[in-house]
Amino acid sequence: MDEKAMLKLYLQRERDALLWKTEGLSERELRMPRTRTGSNLLGILKHVATVDVGYFGALFGRPLPEPLPWGQDDAEDNADMWATADPSAAWVRDFAVRAWAHSDVTIDTMPLDTTAVVPWWGSEKRNTTLRTLMVHMTSETARHAGHMDILRELADGSAGKNQENLNLPPFDDDRWAGYTQMLRQVAESFPQ
Repeated sequence: MDEKAMLKLYLQRERDALLWKTEGLSERELRMPRTRTGSNLLGILKHVATVDVGYFGALFGRPLPEPLPWGQDDAEDNADMWATADPSAAWVRDFAVRAWAHSDVTIDTMPLDTTAVVPWWGSEKRNTTLRTLMVHMTSETARHAGHMDILRELADGSAGKNQENLNLPPFDDDRWAGYTQMLRQVAESFPQ
């Protein structure tokens, strides 16, 4: 496997994880903020797809041909981190797939050393390459996949890396409860 194929494989695995974490929940559950800062499953998916198409689309002169009002400079703060009531969860999921397909044209057709300028990265590192952006976006996507792991577990108890490999011990609910209780006892043995 060549370098580009390997980089794309790892990026796609993380993209697939994001989609998987949004399967099987209601519109309400997908939008429900589960942290103090409002983190929610559908918003994170929307954010990652928006950032992805920004790096691999607009920076290479190939902006996504559909409007992204939540990604404009004059958009409300954090507008890309949540889904309004208007688009359905299916629409947001489809948007992510469309955005990633658009990004993949750049990835597939341009050499890894193709240059790009990322104005918001600061003068010392703003001049970069497709290779660096692929590594950066894989890291960004994986970071948010981890957020979505926790949010999904809070929503309905589902956990795991992906459908084929949960990457968790095969505990039943009682064993997980005992394990969690043991961890709680260890934590509570320390002063607040």
